[in-house]
Amino acid sequence: METTPSKYHWWQECIIYQIYPRSFQDSDGDGIGDIQGIISRLDYLKELGILSIWVSPIFQSPMADFGYDISDYTGIHPIFGTMEDFDQLLAEVHRRGMRLLLDFVPNHTSDQHPWFKESRSSRDNPKRDWYIWHDANEDGSEPNNWLAMFGETAWEWDEKTQQYYYHGFLKEQPDLNWRNPEVQEAMFDVMRFWFDKGVDGFRIDVIYHLIKDAQFRNNPSNPDYQPHMNHYDKLLPVYSTDQPEVHEIARKMRKLTDSYPGDRVLIGEVYLPINKLVAYYGADNNEVHMPFNFQLLVLPWDAEHIASTINQYEGALPEEAWPNWVLSNHDQPRITSRVGATQARVAAMMLLTLRGTPTIYYGDEIGMRDIPIPFDEVQDPQGLNMPGLNLSRDPARTPMQWDITENAGFTSGKPWLRIALDFRRLNVEVQEKDPFSMLTFYKELIMLRQNEPALRIGSYTPVYADKQIISYVREAGDTRFLILLNLSHRPSYFKPPHFKFSGTIEVATITEWEGNIVTDWVNLAGDEGIIVRLS
Repeated sequence: METTPSKYHWWQECIIYQIYPRSFQDSDGDGIGDIQGIISRLDYLKELGILSIWVSPIFQSPMADFGYDISDYTGIHPIFGTMEDFDQLLAEVHRRGMRLLLDFVPNHTSDQHPWFKESRSSRDNPKRDWYIWHDANEDGSEPNNWLAMFGETAWEWDEKTQQYYYHGFLKEQPDLNWRNPEVQEAMFDVMRFWFDKGVDGFRIDVIYHLIKDAQFRNNPSNPDYQPHMNHYDKLLPVYSTDQPEVHEIARKMRKLTDSYPGDRVLIGEVYLPINKLVAYYGADNNEVHMPFNFQLLVLPWDAEHIASTINQYEGALPEEAWPNWVLSNHDQPRITSRVGATQARVAAMMLLTLRGTPTIYYGDEIGMRDIPIPFDEVQDPQGLNMPGLNLSRDPARTPMQWDITENAGFTSGKPWLRIALDFRRLNVEVQEKDPFSMLTFYKELIMLRQNEPALRIGSYTPVYADKQIISYVREAGDTRFLILLNLSHRPSYFKPPHFKFSGTIEVATITEWEGNIVTDWVNLAGDEGIIVRLS
């Protein structure tokens, strides 16, 4: 039987699953996850309902920032495997009808990259202008007050050539000069290399950092800065990030991407307010396909605040732009640690029923929490450089908990980061056998979403929100779902004015609710969410 082709792209209808490769599955016993480990777990992901995976950097790197400091953009780091391993991964992903996205890190390289070695060799080297160099002030101080994400000043003095170079992150991560056309073309060649291999798209790291103010003006002070915050937040980065010219770069990346067959996708990492975030779609939807929407990562877990922000985001989206949502990633605390185990179920229901493409961070589907890492075991440079602020990202990057065997089935060696003490109770193997587990709950949500166009691609209509409840309707054709989410620990009543309804509960955080019929009003328990198929 012939089927009518969907008017939607695969990246609009799928769920993206982020793999942090160091921590997903180790195949060779060195305690670090690798490509063969990922291959061995693809059937798990397919069974979960995942059709697209995003793999954090696996490229050649000195690992000063665990792969985000790249010394060869077209080579695979030996700890992860070989290019042959990568080719096998890509083939195995595609054989299962899945898609593979890679991390593209265009803002900065490693200081061990051949380009930077040339650039710092002399002031008249042809690659000098490939990076951002600047004279000192008359008193020898830094060119301006710009700060690095992982410490204090963003300027590093080079004794040999008597100039400063700019690094928005570690000093081992010098920023490329994207105003140089040669840099642009070199990085576009990197994209071509991986597209030619057959990857389905890129997550573009800190795309909004690519262009800096040409006048190098000082950033203003942040009036909302508090001592417990990252030192970077002392200033508002209005001149060191999000410059108007970056959008032309994004348009060039999109044009290159669209020149390839197979419906490739670009997803941009953009930590900006909604009104600036949506600009990265482009005026004619000709920049990145989806700028990552991190609102659920950064907002307080407050029903009124979140409901308002969802509506602001929906209202700000350009015509034809496709939304997306994220609960956790490798840079932020896990959702279970932020809101607690019971609210994490409500959060999962929200993620998988809001309009747009959801991204799941590995381990969230089993309720993994941030793991305490003793300071003498901290590896993350953000945590090491600001030891008193508890900003290490290691707790959210610990190994995946697969089973009850030693090291949670992640490795036969010593894991690169500690594993949770309770991993024998909280792992995939145990939860697959438990009808009330978080993993079972995720599978139920994912299956419903993937089987119902109303939840996958349908319209979004807000219904009602108060200090506890968020509610909205998803609709496609004759099918309508009402989603009710209690973001508090206390019972609440849902009886909104001017909204009459009747329907059957399809999925509930408290499974005993499922199959019940509700009409006109609902008494929700604390930490409860339900999906109602309206009749």
